[in-house]
Amino acid sequence: MNVIEIDQGQQQRIRREAQHWLVRLTSGEATSEDARAFADWCARSQAHRRAFAESRRLWQRIGEAGRAENIHAETAPRYDRRAFLQRALLGGVAACAGGVMISRQTAWWPGAADFETAIGEQRRVQLADVAVEMNTGTRLNAHVSGAELAMLELLSGEAEIRASGAARQVLLRVQGGSVLAAASDFNVRADTGAVCVTCLQGSVVVDYQGENRTLAANQQLTFGADRLGRVHHADPERVTAWQRQLLIFDDEPLSQVIAEINRYRPGRLILMNEALGRRRVQARFTLDQLPDVAQLISDAYGATLTRMPGGVVLLG
Repeated sequence: MNVIEIDQGQQQRIRREAQHWLVRLTSGEATSEDARAFADWCARSQAHRRAFAESRRLWQRIGEAGRAENIHAETAPRYDRRAFLQRALLGGVAACAGGVMISRQTAWWPGAADFETAIGEQRRVQLADVAVEMNTGTRLNAHVSGAELAMLELLSGEAEIRASGAARQVLLRVQGGSVLAAASDFNVRADTGAVCVTCLQGSVVVDYQGENRTLAANQQLTFGADRLGRVHHADPERVTAWQRQLLIFDDEPLSQVIAEINRYRPGRLILMNEALGRRRVQARFTLDQLPDVAQLISDAYGATLTRMPGGVVLLG
């Protein structure tokens, strides 16, 4: 009996959360942080995705009813779909909670770095004789000391360091590890909890948790979670495809493809169907195709699209 009561309580809580998310995402005030948090919420379980789908269907029915009411009552006050939805779904909960879920929230942004790129932006930074190509959503600190050393710190994102023609060494710190290079080019990508280092020319030494490995050209490793990975071969054309405005996918699950696409476009593509996410993808996208990529996925895999404010698109 206790298990049934706990399950029912969890279902009610999930439904309330789904309703709050629907109000937030349709408020016109959702931020990119909201989109990422919503994607994390959906990933918790099928029950979370199902609850949101049910709330969305209710939203659509309310909208249809509101449009019918406006047709038959042109002289009535203007129908406010969002306000009606808030009353219908939340039943005054927002007022009791101080309006936390439906009021405008300021997105949290980390402190400023020396160099930054926005989502979808790429830029080149020249540090004396060392060039840095910065990919989307990247934050970098830099300090050039005399003629012997360039010290870099990759706070997030991805960058290619071009120092094969430089007289100075480069020391790059990232997520508790470091990369030391002399007259070499290398690419570093810092995801949450994992860093991937690829040597493109020359050689680099990667140090993490007291261990180190040397990478030669076209070799790669990943570190994170207190583990320094093994060295393996890398395809430099694929690693650096982003600099040619390309995203290349070779027999990868659609869920991973969407995660990669989300790095480059404002808002969020959110998978609402686990089976769809397991479909394998062989494709190349140019970055200027990304505004239409949701429709391309829909056409290729028969996915349904629901477009929300803030660039959020639900794929089901």
